Amino acid sequence: MSISTSVHDFLADYVEKDTVSFHMPGHKGSQLYRRLGYHKFLDRFMDFDITEIAGADNLFQTEGVIKGVQDRYARLYDCKKSYLLINGSSGGNIAAILASVNRGKQLIMARNCHKSVFNALTLGGIRPVYVYPETIAEFGISGAVSPEEIERLIMENPEAEAVMITSPNYYGICSDTQAIAEIAHRYGKPLIVDEAHGAHLHFSEALPPSAIQSGADLVINSTHKTLASLTQSAVLHYNTDLVDQYILEDKLQSIQSTSPSYILMASLDIAADILENHCHELMSEWTENLREFYGRIDGIPGIRSMGKIKGLDWTKINLSMGELGVTGAQLDQILLRDYNIYIELFTGDWIMAMSGIGNTKSDYDRLADALEEISRKARKSDADTGPNAGAGPENIGAKSGSSALVPPKQAVMFEIPTAKKRVRLTESEGLICGSSIIPYPPGIPLLCPGERIEADAIAYVQAMRDMGEKVIGVNEFGEIIVGK
Repeated sequence: MSISTSVHDFLADYVEKDTVSFHMPGHKGSQLYRRLGYHKFLDRFMDFDITEIAGADNLFQTEGVIKGVQDRYARLYDCKKSYLLINGSSGGNIAAILASVNRGKQLIMARNCHKSVFNALTLGGIRPVYVYPETIAEFGISGAVSPEEIERLIMENPEAEAVMITSPNYYGICSDTQAIAEIAHRYGKPLIVDEAHGAHLHFSEALPPSAIQSGADLVINSTHKTLASLTQSAVLHYNTDLVDQYILEDKLQSIQSTSPSYILMASLDIAADILENHCHELMSEWTENLREFYGRIDGIPGIRSMGKIKGLDWTKINLSMGELGVTGAQLDQILLRDYNIYIELFTGDWIMAMSGIGNTKSDYDRLADALEEISRKARKSDADTGPNAGAGPENIGAKSGSSALVPPKQAVMFEIPTAKKRVRLTESEGLICGSSIIPYPPGIPLLCPGERIEADAIAYVQAMRDMGEKVIGVNEFGEIIVGK
């Protein structure tokens, strides 16, 4: 019997292609599970979809098999306790904040946090105190959060009850989490780290240290992003005396589904098993493949790479062909159209290809081969007809501008509007944002409730929408929510 569901048809078509995945999730398909002997899970996938029958334990009162998986993660990450998340890192972020900050109180937080953090503010009536990450001007993206800025804000806002940062950020930039943790603890504040993009850092000395290794109190890992569990599965690590464990567990119950997927939890179990039994082999392969890849692209004319700048998780492959007149959007489309290579995101002249534990050497070779050929064609086109001619599909045109990962710094914050209305984005300059405006990916709000809407933000959102990019908070009629 044929199925006409559009999602099913899209997925069926996707797997029939000879694709290369440099996007989430980290397992990159069934090949890794089959290589390591987890055939039964793949072959009997539907049969594993059960509920809390006898012996299956309960996610919200773990005493049996689920507790065993949580204990495995606590050992792997060397922390007091770990909790399985089946609503992704978003649920973990929200629960961690609600457990650490009382209603109406303040949270010192990085302005480039994920949208789930801003949702937690709304749910808890929590007032943000923003710390703005440094900007890496050379690449036009948000960089690390300064420990000194964290300390300044704690001293200016002593009533703030916790500190939260994202490290690594979407592009792999890591903050000095150890220094930030030491400062937070000096003032009696717990440090929450959204380490969704860094679940693998704990297992490689070739990469920046993990948040748990650096002394963070609550750490949220999206094991699906770079490791081997299924999408929407994640883990929250508890390693503190500053946050009540039982309040945290209560918040997790209020955020997570009461019908947790045993398929997701089984994939978390398998991902832990892979780490326990194959970690050294797989991490060594991963880093060696990356070293060879970076060595190859360093010799390709017209390619810039962030490479291994200080504090970068270089499993995130950041590339630009802007010198050849190829924008990030163009490079994304060329890789997909001509080479069946899917990347995670593009911004301005840059693309980010997210590698994972499941990528093979042939994946990196195909990407490097494609980049060499694109460079050669772009340089030949320049030589034949001048710069930018034929650089990308349909010769898209001008560069897309500054990165969505650098939220505008506002000197004055306004009260979050309670009375709201819809207006056209093009008519919103000077009004107060009533609902977050979020380019997705990366899911970092460009504008948050309580911020004034400026002309450059409007122009940026318009440019993204013109390019066909998703911007959450702008409806089909080009309207946004503002304060009355």
